[in-house]
Amino acid sequence: MTPILQNPSPEASGAALLERLGTRSIVFVGLMGAGKTAIGRKVAQALGLGFIDSDHEIESVSRMTIPELFERYGEAEFRALEQRVIGRVLESGPQVLSTGGGAFMNEQTRAAIAAHGISIWLKADLDLLMDRVAKKQNRPLLQNADPRGVLAKLMDERYPVYALADLTVQTRDDRKEAIAGEVIEALCSHFGLPCKIRVSEDHE
Repeated sequence: MTPILQNPSPEASGAALLERLGTRSIVFVGLMGAGKTAIGRKVAQALGLGFIDSDHEIESVSRMTIPELFERYGEAEFRALEQRVIGRVLESGPQVLSTGGGAFMNEQTRAAIAAHGISIWLKADLDLLMDRVAKKQNRPLLQNADPRGVLAKLMDERYPVYALADLTVQTRDDRKEAIAGEVIEALCSHFGLPCKIRVSEDHE
């Protein structure tokens, strides 16, 4: 009698997940400070996939920083460029892609992500986001006398749209390996697979 494998190896779990994923990318959406890049890198590493940050890709293509693009061309032009860059990146999956906070608000970008990816919303509360974004000065939308108020307004506007993502994972002030592990568990569950994929810790 053939034994039933109750505990698949991490390699077997990873291979099964990649097989279900096919050419689709794993796409992180959410507000600035949610950890899309940090968590995305850990998930990519665990699954043996490439990682792309759409903001970095936009800066590379335009040879300008995101704040410079906002200042020179305005948000509407920036979103149009963002849409084109994300659409192009999605054609070369599978990979892990982290997107800017406003990217998923664009209907065409959402459609491209739905066609070529599995979207994951990293959902965070206001205190966590404020704590994280306060440490960075490169947030064009927060160059304001009341950044907390701006962020709260963005949450009100964007969270109902982020909720359209295929999966939602609540993020919090915890090790990025722990959150990345929960993301992978959510992906396995989405595809009806057992999950034994390890997320390794950084040893810096």
